[in-house]
Amino acid sequence: SAYQLFLSLCDQDHLSEERPHLLSELLSIIQRTRLLRDLDLRSSATSNLISAYRKLLYSLSEDLTDDNLKEIKFLLTETLPRRKLEDNVTTLEVFLELECMDLLSKTNLGLLKSILQPVCPVLAERIRQFEAQNSCQPAADWGFAVKKITDPLQVQGGSDALPSLPEENQSSSRTEASVMSSANAVGIKPGTLMLGLSPPPVGSPNFPVQDLGTYPMTTLPRGCCLIISNYDFQGSGLGMRNGTRTDEECLKKVFEWLGFKVEIHRDCTGKEILSLMQELADKSQQRWDCLVCCILSHGLEGCVHGVDGDQVSIKKLIEPFLGTNCPAMAGKPKLFFIQACQGKKQQGVVHLESDGAEHSDVDTDAVRLSNCIPSHADFLLGMATVPDYVSYRDRERGTWYIQSLCEYLVKMVPRGFDLMSILTKVNEDVSKKNDNTGDRKQMPQPVFTITKRIVFPVPSGPAPVLPHFPFVEDSP
Repeated sequence: SAYQLFLSLCDQDHLSEERPHLLSELLSIIQRTRLLRDLDLRSSATSNLISAYRKLLYSLSEDLTDDNLKEIKFLLTETLPRRKLEDNVTTLEVFLELECMDLLSKTNLGLLKSILQPVCPVLAERIRQFEAQNSCQPAADWGFAVKKITDPLQVQGGSDALPSLPEENQSSSRTEASVMSSANAVGIKPGTLMLGLSPPPVGSPNFPVQDLGTYPMTTLPRGCCLIISNYDFQGSGLGMRNGTRTDEECLKKVFEWLGFKVEIHRDCTGKEILSLMQELADKSQQRWDCLVCCILSHGLEGCVHGVDGDQVSIKKLIEPFLGTNCPAMAGKPKLFFIQACQGKKQQGVVHLESDGAEHSDVDTDAVRLSNCIPSHADFLLGMATVPDYVSYRDRERGTWYIQSLCEYLVKMVPRGFDLMSILTKVNEDVSKKNDNTGDRKQMPQPVFTITKRIVFPVPSGPAPVLPHFPFVEDSP
């Protein structure tokens, strides 16, 4: 509703009594002159917070008749899904679907122009004029959202504080210092390969944020979120994973809130895990914008365990979703969150357990994490810990990594942060956690081949309520 839209704009600092400019411009574009007058907003309606590209699409939709729209849908019969060709689908919804399919953007107006030429030549000429006027502009269209690009490592006020906005010419030194501080906390030596932890500085004249691009996130459901939660390892001698039910419930709440269809499978053997991966790839649909897979289990370096003790390499988990094997998800983000140890188990205090094997060491020929993710684009692998190290789990309250991931998705998605910024905040948060002795640390690690920013739209429903427990007990 309009009320919910205004609340969302207020929550994201795009609308306030002191800053009504965005609302004024929107009302001016849709020609609600009376509202502007009654609200005394006419003097604020001259800003340029809405991009020229968005204004172009809106003006085109306003000048197309119902008959024009029918002709456009006919010309797009072999391009759009049938549900987008129904009579109740508006012109703007057709434009949004074309954007979702990467067939329409500020720098890719060719298809729309060719379709409008036989339907309404005057509007096709309007597009040509727009292209001529904007030939030297940045490639991507971000509108007013560019003003919200953030530095996820500029944190004040402790681990619960959210990132603040960067200065115009942010230096990368703070990013490097924060990463190395977190790395040193778990004993990573200088020079260790740490993929995905040191992004280039953005927001400076040499690296305009407009060049990053954003994956489309317009369909509902966004896609499928598969959760594999392994608890009972008694048959393999690896022990129970108490606390995993808390993790799976939090993940379910958060990804349903983000618009995903969630499937949960418990206590899967190695073969069953691979089978579920293949099934998910086979049933992936063209209309999905994203795919998420969360695996909660014991593990060794480069692999996770089935409840039968079988080792499944992370590379094998990802293979069914390569572009050649899963064309429906080609060019779309595929997100994997792995909560499992990647190294030798350490002795924990009573209330903490390691997600590693009870009595096993890492083999010297174990798969390195840097080889786990394929060279193909559009994958993100969120690991609970770096190679050679354990990850920690509270027997009742879940794991450090998954609980932090859920917490900051809920906190930061409504404020417009992209996923890499959120994961960087999770890195910072988890790196500060410790057991009651202060001796045990954990450092998560995202590894990725994504080519654009992953920004989840702000959900319309209320944020899920998550359990919030400290991970450090006052007594052993």
